[in-house]
Amino acid sequence: MKLGIAIIGLGPASQPHARSLLELADQAEVRWAASRSPKRTATFAKSFPFPVTNDLDAAIADPAVQAVIVLTPPAAHLDVAERCFAAGKHVLVEKPLELTVERGERLVAAGRRAGRHLGVVLQHRFRPGSLRLRALLRSGSLGGIEAAWMNVPWWRPQSYYDEPGRGTMARDGGGVLLTQAIHTLDLFRSLVGVSKVVAAEARTTGLHRMETEDYVSALVHLGNGAPGTITATTAFMAGQPERIEIIGRRGSASLVGGNLRVDYPDGTEETVQAEGSTGSGANIMDFPIDAHRALIGEFLSACRENRDPAVTGEDALATQQLVDEVLRVSGFRAG
Repeated sequence: MKLGIAIIGLGPASQPHARSLLELADQAEVRWAASRSPKRTATFAKSFPFPVTNDLDAAIADPAVQAVIVLTPPAAHLDVAERCFAAGKHVLVEKPLELTVERGERLVAAGRRAGRHLGVVLQHRFRPGSLRLRALLRSGSLGGIEAAWMNVPWWRPQSYYDEPGRGTMARDGGGVLLTQAIHTLDLFRSLVGVSKVVAAEARTTGLHRMETEDYVSALVHLGNGAPGTITATTAFMAGQPERIEIIGRRGSASLVGGNLRVDYPDGTEETVQAEGSTGSGANIMDFPIDAHRALIGEFLSACRENRDPAVTGEDALATQQLVDEVLRVSGFRAG
């Protein structure tokens, strides 16, 4: 059964979602693509064959719409999602959940009260390398985890932050951790867990004029108490793929972008290769849509089967709480 879909928000984030929905036409029918901006609806309509509207309420109220994909800036997520839940719609919302943990908690609670499903766009979990690494960890193939670290050495030019609202608390809710590195941080947390933030540093480097942080490093304890490290920045010219590395007693794993390599003590290795960039440089949309398509497809299946999606609101909330804890321990104050 096809699900009727409405897309709310037609900024850059709408591109991989719209392209994915074209490829998922056997599962979903886009009834509306909506934005309050006539300019954005006109631009979107030139690229995609979906009906467009500036009337968000009409798109949400359409009885042929069963699920809404919310792609607005974070500050609008709660308001739009609450309206969707009140209309009986399922919701897939872009990361992060909202500007703050408190507003994210309200969003999650609204979905639970309404009995509707809430998914969050944290698509790195759906890369083939990520899926294989998770399977190896669950099976115990790598043995007990002795240490793990993640690094996001991305680049954003000043022109990126010169756009209205970019890198501000009022629009984005945070800097590199919440806006860029959240995908890798969420995957890292879901794979090895983070039980404690031991120490952290956060700052705005001299490469950017912005309100929030563009560099963060932290020492953490993993879920089993082993040591871990988190590093993220948008000040590394010209940007390199994000990476997660894990030391296990039976093998070590390196996930660089979407590419996985696992090495075992007997000299054997396993690899999963991915194609395409990761959006680590100035072109923020330079990545393949495979992971988006897989995440959206899984969300559609969850709605049809009346079950929680693979990435729930609670999952995203736990990652946002970790972001807050790292920044709290660092003592960073935006400004």
